[in-house]
Order: sequence, then structure tokens, then C-alpha cells
Amino acid sequence: MWKRDEVVKPTSGQSTPTGPAVQSQQGGTSAAPQPEARQQIGRDVVNIGKSVVIKGELNGSEDLTIEGQVEGKIELKEHVLTIGPNGKIKAQVFAKALIVLGEVNGNVTASEKVEIRDGGSVDGDIVSPRVAIAEGAHFRGSVDMQRKSGQQGQASPPPRPAAQPAPQAQTAAQVAQPVAR
Repeated sequence: MWKRDEVVKPTSGQSTPTGPAVQSQQGGTSAAPQPEARQQIGRDVVNIGKSVVIKGELNGSEDLTIEGQVEGKIELKEHVLTIGPNGKIKAQVFAKALIVLGEVNGNVTASEKVEIRDGGSVDGDIVSPRVAIAEGAHFRGSVDMQRKSGQQGQASPPPRPAAQPAPQAQTAAQVAQPVAR
């Protein structure tokens, strides 16, 4: 993909409309480092082509698009995982966000959101605070939409235990009253 950009840039770099754009992005530097500028401006995205088959664990610190096949485990806990229309996944998936256009067989855990778009398919359980399933998508499994932040998760349980000790405190007070008499 970068080679395609580099080939296009020098050809258009000879014309005057692209020259100022190169200078505005790079602050007056040459056209050769321009792909690096695009990489720094946008998020890093890695593509796995449709002819690639991976078996085992897949970990990364970049956004990832999979068009091929992966079997095993995928961990991109701080990044976005996109399963392309040709992608076929048989794995446990852990990501910040998951966008499914292809097929996923396995449990999915996302810290932000899971989107199953038209034509996408998920067979497995989903754990994520936000889930979107488009019309025309396929899903079979369960959805757990618990909020992951500790403050909101801990704020709900204390009122319940507080309600339980209150009757115990009354029982203790009732026991204490006959002793005081």
C-alpha cells in the first residue's frame, strides 16, 4: 500500500497543485517523508490480506483489519479490530472496538463497542458496554453489556448491601434494648 502512495506522490509532486500541499503538511520538507506524515496524522492500521491464514495468538498495538483467516486468540485491547467481508475468524477476540463485516466464531470482549454490520456474522458471546447489530447481520449467542468503568460498577452494589445491614442493625438494636432494661 505504501509503495502505491510513493509511486503516486512523485508523479503528482511534479505538478504544482501537490507541491504546496506537501509543504503545508511537512512544513517545507521534501516529498519523500510524506507517507510518514500521513502515518503520524492518522492511526496506524495493519491489513491482513484474504490469502493469509494465521493459527495461534495474534497480539498488536495498532488498529488491524483482517481479510484472511485467523484461528486461535486475538488481543488488541487498546485498538480497533475490523473483520473485513472476506475475513473468517475462529478465535477469542479481545479489542477496544470490533467491527464485523465478515464471520467471527468465538467469544468477543470489547472495552468500548462491538458493531456487526450488514452481512457480518458473529457466533459467540459478546461482552461490551455498547453493541450495534445492523439489519441483515447475523448473531447467535449472548450479550453482556456491563459497564467496564470501576466507578459505575461499584456505585450500584453498595446501596444493596447497605439495605441488608440496616435490618441487621435493627436486630442488634432490639437485642441491645432488652439488655439495657
